[in-house]
Amino acid sequence: MVEVGQSALDLLTAAGCQVFFPTHYVARSGSELMDLLEGKDAVLATVDQYSAEVFSSPKVAGLKIVSRWGVGYDTIDVAAATRSGVVIAYTPGLLDETVADLTFAMMLGIARRTHEAHEAMRQGIWKPLWGGNVHGKTLGLVGCGRIGQAVARRALGFGMKLVAFDVAPQPQAKALGIDFLSLDELLEQSDFVSLHAAVTPENKGMIGQEQFHKMKRTAYFINAARGALVDESALADALSAGRIAGAAVDTYRVEPLRGDSPLCSAPNLLLTPHQASFTRDTGLQVSTVSAQAILDLMNGRRPQFVVNPSVFDEPALRTSLS
Repeated sequence: MVEVGQSALDLLTAAGCQVFFPTHYVARSGSELMDLLEGKDAVLATVDQYSAEVFSSPKVAGLKIVSRWGVGYDTIDVAAATRSGVVIAYTPGLLDETVADLTFAMMLGIARRTHEAHEAMRQGIWKPLWGGNVHGKTLGLVGCGRIGQAVARRALGFGMKLVAFDVAPQPQAKALGIDFLSLDELLEQSDFVSLHAAVTPENKGMIGQEQFHKMKRTAYFINAARGALVDESALADALSAGRIAGAAVDTYRVEPLRGDSPLCSAPNLLLTPHQASFTRDTGLQVSTVSAQAILDLMNGRRPQFVVNPSVFDEPALRTSLS
């Protein structure tokens, strides 16, 4: 984060903020997170677990805002934050194109086996590998909001047929020529299945053994959304058994991914370390917007993007607005 966060740091320090950095950037929860937040007014957050226990802790009583670097906030108990009077800010829309870029790169990479060819060449092995086409194939989007639609726009340039499953299809998605199907129909028809859904209590683990069995044996699976949407053991089993042709994964149930995860030994799998948003241009923009949300609240203004706007009506609100 430091590599792209200098402008945000400059913004905060110029406003008189004292900025603290953790020693290691790993996901924290419980008492460890409470200790880090003790005496802090604000946090520019990533994937730490902000539970009800954290928000109600006396150590965290001074915390006024969690400004989430990115668009996902499934690691934050928003209801508990609201009850405790803590504002949750985020950066919707700023990651759409960058995440779509990596999603498409992963599709091309796993289909054409470029990662395997690269490793073979580094070992002095010259062996062209047979892969699959991307152009003209059917792309199934599980979740078709801003990021799903950004992926769809790229797929149109490859002459792909677009189908999607979404609980609330948006009119602009239909304007792209996307056909909306049931999840089962999408899995049965798609050559590529790409996840772009937010995590909810209802859809955790929505892609598991049953869903992989419904996919074509020649199909590829891509997840640059959220690890909690997928049963990772079922994915590893599907790859090992050859029930699908391959997969590319950027997000995981537990991060960093453990070395003993079944994914680490699964065949025909491209793994990246949750880097869909990691471009310098996007990182600079997101860091600045996240820092600005903190400064806005500290100066009595509502941040531009707030997950829980009802918090401003809460008697427990920990700050005052101008």
